[in-house]
Amino acid sequence: MDQLIGTLVKVLLFAFVAGMFTLVIRGFVRSGQEGRRIRKGWAELERTAGARGWTYERRAAGRATEYCGVGPMPGSGDNLTAWHHMTGEFRGRSFGCFEYRYANPLSGSGRPGGAKELTFESVFLVSAPGSGPFLQVGRPGRMDVLMGRGPRTLLGVPEFDDRFRVDTHDDAFARNLLDGELRAFLLSDDRAPKNPLRVRDDELFTWYTGTLSPQAVEERLNYLCDVLDRIPAQTWAAG
Repeated sequence: MDQLIGTLVKVLLFAFVAGMFTLVIRGFVRSGQEGRRIRKGWAELERTAGARGWTYERRAAGRATEYCGVGPMPGSGDNLTAWHHMTGEFRGRSFGCFEYRYANPLSGSGRPGGAKELTFESVFLVSAPGSGPFLQVGRPGRMDVLMGRGPRTLLGVPEFDDRFRVDTHDDAFARNLLDGELRAFLLSDDRAPKNPLRVRDDELFTWYTGTLSPQAVEERLNYLCDVLDRIPAQTWAAG
């Protein structure tokens, strides 16, 4: 009996070790595949920009600094690099997009000088027909209070207020911008919950965590233009 139990223990131990080894191998394979996909996307960005008459810089030192405080960007900084920085015209509007990178402080070995993982943030902006005060529309979160986010603007439309958080310095501007067609669009379009919006002066932004790719550029710029198409021109004049 003891011999049988010992054999079973050895079999189970071998199966556990083999399973862990398989998981590690699969992780390396998936990591390699993901790395190749990302590098392919980066290579295609320059070709896409050239084909469409857009400007492209693989590494634009200092160009990300002007966007501090927008979306995933830090509140302040100096000489921040915009990777894969692109500018041009899309659907009749000027646009810009770039990738911002920073070291995740929670990653690494914990030892001084230990390697830390990079976090990638992709930022997109399209020019608006006029200027407006600060406005941000995104998903409400359970951590809003802990993160120091103050009271939000409520539109008095329960379906919208439950699904979106509005922060602004001008309630009247927010209500005018989110009245009627745009509000209905944000409630019905599948892209809206995954793409926050930010008005900064005469630019409309969105962003996501991840690397930049030609497909993402097309999708996010189309989304921003679709949003702008649903904002009456007089809204900007009022802002």
